Amino acid sequence: MSPHAAVLSREPGLPPLPSVEAPLGFTKRLAETAYTYAYDPPAGAPRTNIVQDERLTPIADARPIAGELSLDVQGFALVRRPTAVRDFWDEAQTLALGHPEAAELVRQVTGASRVVVYDHTLRRRMAGTDDRTAGAPRQPATRVHVDQTVRSGPQRVRDLMGDQAEALLARRAAIINVWRPIARPARDWPLAVADARSIAPDDLIPSELRFQHRTGEIYGVAHNPAQRWFYVSELRPDEALLLKCWDSDASVARFAPHTAFQDPTTPPGTPPRESIEFRTIAFFD
Repeated sequence: MSPHAAVLSREPGLPPLPSVEAPLGFTKRLAETAYTYAYDPPAGAPRTNIVQDERLTPIADARPIAGELSLDVQGFALVRRPTAVRDFWDEAQTLALGHPEAAELVRQVTGASRVVVYDHTLRRRMAGTDDRTAGAPRQPATRVHVDQTVRSGPQRVRDLMGDQAEALLARRAAIINVWRPIARPARDWPLAVADARSIAPDDLIPSELRFQHRTGEIYGVAHNPAQRWFYVSELRPDEALLLKCWDSDASVARFAPHTAFQDPTTPPGTPPRESIEFRTIAFFD
C-alpha cells in the first residue's frame, strides 16, 4: 500500500479497509450538453467537448468484504465463477460458451426470469494506444462513466427487444455488465467501481455519443469527495465483477460508475491487462 494511501472504513465502527491512491478521470461540469462523436465530426467541430478532471482518489480494496457486496445495494458484486472458454479472443468460443455463461451467472445472482446477452468487448492494454488507433485492440476505459442513463437504458431495451420491449418494460429490467480478466489476474490497470449509495444524482453528467445514424447517451461523473471507490485486488480469471449499469427499479442501486486506473502498487514488468465485459439485460417477472 502506498505510504500516502488513504484508508476507508466500510461502515462506521468497523475495521478500515486497505486502499491505494490513484488518479481517476472525472468529468468537469459543463453549461452545455456533453458529447463525443464516434466518427469524424463535422467541419470545425471538436470530436468531444468533454474536459477530463483528474483527481487523486482513495480506492479501497473490496476483497475483504466481497461477501457483503450486492448489486442492489452497492451496485456491484464479486462472484467466483470459472469459465469453460479457453480463448476469449476466439469469437466462436466466446459466443458459444461465454454468452450463455454470462446469462446464467446474472440469472443466478439476480433471480431474473430471463437474461439476454447482447454484446461483449475484449480489451488488451497496449502502451501508447487509444481506442481510436486503427487495428489495435480496445483499451481500458480511463474516464469514469456509466454505460447507460435513465433515458438510454429503456431505449436499449426497445432497440434490442423489438415488439416485446414495452411488455418487458412494464416490469422490472436491469442492464448488468459481467467483467472478468482473461489470461491472467488484473494487476495492471484494474477496475475501480463506486458504491452507488455514495453517488449524488448531480454527480451524473449525461453525455451524448453521436453516431452517424443515431445518438446514444452515457453518464460521465463529476468528482465529489463524498464518493466511495473500490477495487478488487488480484482479480482472477475465475472471478467476475457484476456492475449495475441501469435499473428500472428506483428503490435499488441503479448506476455503478466505474473506470480503469493505474494502480501505483502494480509491480514493474506486470503483463498488460486483458479483459472481457459481457453486456446483459435482466428481465424480472
